[in-house]
Amino acid sequence: MNKIVEEAIRKIKELEENTPCGKHIITGDVRKLSSKLFSQIEDKSIENVFILCEELLNEHLWALGVIAFDFAYRMKNHYNESTYDIFYHWLKGYVRGWGDCDDFCTHAFGELLRQKKSLFVKIIAWTDDNDFWVRRVAIEHQLLRKDKMNIELLEKILENNLNSSEFFINKAIGWALRDYSKTNPEWVREFIENYVSDMAPLSIREGSKYLPS
Repeated sequence: MNKIVEEAIRKIKELEENTPCGKHIITGDVRKLSSKLFSQIEDKSIENVFILCEELLNEHLWALGVIAFDFAYRMKNHYNESTYDIFYHWLKGYVRGWGDCDDFCTHAFGELLRQKKSLFVKIIAWTDDNDFWVRRVAIEHQLLRKDKMNIELLEKILENNLNSSEFFINKAIGWALRDYSKTNPEWVREFIENYVSDMAPLSIREGSKYLPS
């Protein structure tokens, strides 16, 4: 095991031991630790850092996942086309909670897609994935595009998830619509009116939150 990974495990255990009974480790403390550990990495090539990320993720501990995704985001200036395959592998293999989902989506994976927008077409296939978290990330990624969204892509992704009974999927749909309503409220209003009978009340409520009266 790499010494950085060993140090991460040791430090996380220390944080847990020093956390009051009934409380959880603070995410901010984990990120501070991640920053310190990253500075100690001698070989900061993207290949080596991603190997460390995989080792951390293989421990299947939330805090170590936070560090792994933080390391990955710090390599954003070195992303390339092959980075997509690595991130997708992590998405399928290690994202198993809403915290992991949102962290990875809005930072490392989200940054990759911001840089290489041609990859967005791959997300349509995610909406039919058997993996719940992959479907949720498909919707969440739309939050990253804001006024630069591709409306047809957004509509396709949302349509493919409207009949979901899963809380976090329905909430993600509402968030995506709510976010887009800041720049295109007319489109969001029309979308909700067209699909009101197919949408969960939660999606409608969240999606309508910032629409003008």
